[in-house]
Amino acid sequence: MFVMQPAIEVRDLRKTFKVQRNREGLAGAIRDLFRRQYVEVTAVKDISFTIPRGEICGYIGENGAGKSTTIKMLAGILVPTSGTVRVAGYVPWREREKFVRHIGVVFGQRSQLWWDIGVIESFHLLRKVYRVPAADFRRRLDELVERLKLGDLLHRPVRKLSLGQRMRCELAASLLHNPAILFLDEPTIGLDIVVKTEIREFLLQLNREHGTTILLTTHDLQDIEALCSRVIMLDDGRIIYDGGLDELKARWSRGREIRLQFGEPVGLERLERLTADLPGVRWQLGEGMSAVMRVPREVGMSEALARVVGSGVDIRDIKFAETSTDEIVREIYRSGSAAGAERLVGVT
Repeated sequence: MFVMQPAIEVRDLRKTFKVQRNREGLAGAIRDLFRRQYVEVTAVKDISFTIPRGEICGYIGENGAGKSTTIKMLAGILVPTSGTVRVAGYVPWREREKFVRHIGVVFGQRSQLWWDIGVIESFHLLRKVYRVPAADFRRRLDELVERLKLGDLLHRPVRKLSLGQRMRCELAASLLHNPAILFLDEPTIGLDIVVKTEIREFLLQLNREHGTTILLTTHDLQDIEALCSRVIMLDDGRIIYDGGLDELKARWSRGREIRLQFGEPVGLERLERLTADLPGVRWQLGEGMSAVMRVPREVGMSEALARVVGSGVDIRDIKFAETSTDEIVREIYRSGSAAGAERLVGVT
């Protein structure tokens, strides 16, 4: 029986760097000239995960969590200290020439385009780098130009492009050789909401039509919401959550909220009595004559609200809300440690 090979396989991956430790003061600086001191910093700590073909996976964490270091090892830019990696069936840093034909990489703060020449010239140079046949290149280029709306940009020098225009060109450059796997490191950083939306729609279409596997690192959790069904979360070089986005919300969400504005003062005890028979419903008084009712998923929103509306309380406004992914992730990191986060999201 044929079993399809995963796009990415990572086992016990670790990366340690030697970092120079500078002594204090002038005397220390002089000593550093002759005898430097180094400390070891472990950026990625024995992580393991598998990404099947065709999946869009979000890889998130705070600054310094190890996201970019992982991406660089998966892309063959860095060699791990220990552990194993296979991407598209290759060991990235050992089979570099064959391997790069199967991946595309976009670093949001670095360019793979030549700064002073026209975009189309950069594309032609990349065609030669990846050894793409002329007919395949023309067909792929035409598709990308149409999808990413690059027609007016092809003959401009890269230095004259706006950030949003350059990012669209960077995406095209990474896809000219039709890679099976796309690594995106902060691809929407600094972009306005219109360009972000366009890029998200393009990536979804790319995945849907070509089955491209995408690993995405970002600080913009709206990217995760729009694109990813799975999330891998890092803290201090360790994976503290690996699972579905919906599961993450279910485990750590405060639940759904009903925010009520009253026309008269209403005490907390009175509100709690109204929903006393609904398990898990919690109340919190807000500013002025307002309150928030938090409703767990096991309880119907309409049932909880009916208790309040039917009580005769003077209600002036009602708003419904649900804990966002941004709030959930912020609360997990606010726990202060990976161990705390593991406990909070239920990861073992």
